[in-house]
Amino acid sequence: MTPSGEKKPDFSDVQGGSSSTAPRAPGAERTYTVVAGDSLSKIAKKLYGDANRWKTIFEANQDVLKNPDLIHPGQKLRIPEV
Repeated sequence: MTPSGEKKPDFSDVQGGSSSTAPRAPGAERTYTVVAGDSLSKIAKKLYGDANRWKTIFEANQDVLKNPDLIHPGQKLRIPEV
């Protein structure tokens, strides 16, 4: 309790973590790790809000992706800024 008799908030179950809304540094690269059930269009929808941006992701990852329909869980993909 506080000196005025008010009950203090209980933060005992709060877990630490971090996040930032700060913009990325110019040239900073974002990555995405593929999970089971993903497709480039699903990733594009999740990250860009537009499934039709899948080609942007494919073009940025042509060194590791030869076929846009063949991605595998665990692959790390570069996600360009748009």
